[in-house]
Amino acid sequence: MTESSAGLRVRGAFFYPQESIDEVAKTSPGEFIRQVRAETAKVVWPTRKETVATAIMVLIMTGLLAFFFFGTDAAFSTLVRKLLSFLG
Repeated sequence: MTESSAGLRVRGAFFYPQESIDEVAKTSPGEFIRQVRAETAKVVWPTRKETVATAIMVLIMTGLLAFFFFGTDAAFSTLVRKLLSFLG
């Protein structure tokens, strides 16, 4: 890190005002864990049914995309082979 003439620290492409670096809140590990638990309690977790339905949809879409890209690749491969056959 380098110091610029305007009192800003330069770190890569980012400029940080000097006073904001020194005013970073200090949190104890215990307080951090309490905050994490409080935030985790606010999360609405999906039900098993929602998770299974989402996983099935992901598998279906993955299969459809695999077939689509296989077909697209085969079509371009055939096209390139035919074009190259004209050269030699």
